[in-house]
Amino acid sequence: MKYRVLSLAVLSVIIYSCASKSNAPTASVNETRPAAIKTPATAMTPELAEGKGLYENNCAKCHKLYAPSDFSSEEWKPIVARMQKKAHLDDLQGQKIYNYVTMK
Repeated sequence: MKYRVLSLAVLSVIIYSCASKSNAPTASVNETRPAAIKTPATAMTPELAEGKGLYENNCAKCHKLYAPSDFSSEEWKPIVARMQKKAHLDDLQGQKIYNYVTMK
């Protein structure tokens, strides 16, 4: 048990230290930049709403919920696959959660 706790602590430190620490650049008053391009918001389809419900109801039982924008779609793949097994979700439910967090 001590080995698991110790390895979890070491893994957490490694992941935290490798995380991106960049901040968005701020524009100065004298700087002229083109206006930011706004992307249209994805409409919440019934399938995405179901994925959101699955995400909120199953994932929040064990840990805090991350915003879908916290990770890229490639980063979400192994996270959802690993957590799907832990939460005892079937492949369809896992896919709906993945679609929600990547908004596909």
